[in-house]
Amino acid sequence: MLIDSHCHLEFSDFADEGAAEIVSRAKAAGVGHLLTICTRIAEFDKVVAIAEQFPCVHCTVGTHPHHAAEPNEKNITVKDIISYTKNPKVVGIGEVGLDYHYNYSPVEDQQRAFTTHIEAAAETDLPLIVHTREAEDDTFRLMRDVGQGKVRGVMHCFSSSQKLAEESLALGFYISFSGIITFKKSDELREVVKYVPLDRILVETDSPYLAPLPHRGKRNEPAFVVHTAQMVAELKGVSPEEVAKQTTKNFFKLFTKIKPSGDVT
Repeated sequence: MLIDSHCHLEFSDFADEGAAEIVSRAKAAGVGHLLTICTRIAEFDKVVAIAEQFPCVHCTVGTHPHHAAEPNEKNITVKDIISYTKNPKVVGIGEVGLDYHYNYSPVEDQQRAFTTHIEAAAETDLPLIVHTREAEDDTFRLMRDVGQGKVRGVMHCFSSSQKLAEESLALGFYISFSGIITFKKSDELREVVKYVPLDRILVETDSPYLAPLPHRGKRNEPAFVVHTAQMVAELKGVSPEEVAKQTTKNFFKLFTKIKPSGDVT
């Protein structure tokens, strides 16, 4: 079994087919569990409504850095976030972090939101789903200084340097790789895959974005995570079955609120 540790099933890109068809195709491809990720707390109801339809789908709650300055997100408190985590389907906090590439939200709003989510993760002991782009130093500084070693989580859709991978691993975080590792110009990132221990790796689609080869240019979907896992297997010199087994074990070790069915030891 494989797990898509990061997708966005409520996005309008999936509206025509509907979540049921997307989940069905994922299962047919051997993807046994999906984590659909919240990017706006104001739209959390849409996210959790999909998770509640399927035993194999759970969700998170959080504000993406692109939306950190929006009126409905700007005043979210630690207490607010914690209140959403009472839902049994909510197993993590995020997607949150820093994005200095687009800067759709001012840096101060991004850092404020990130700090709030880190504090909520520390208080709930739920994993943090971190987005970072061109903001490595501040990302690690806040993870270290605000988290104070009390926060666990995953560096989602990792496309940064080996240095950030090293720092994240040292804090106990997992590294999640997406279809980017299959792209022709991703040689440097593939070296990071080789570096990260298999027992600290997750795989994801970040769908509907970043479809892996051979689907690049198309809308991505959870079923396509098999191609990312295949690339991990090639880079690590192990079988796809070993990657599936270990990344599934890693997922449930991180997202402890989910009780796995079957043998994932």
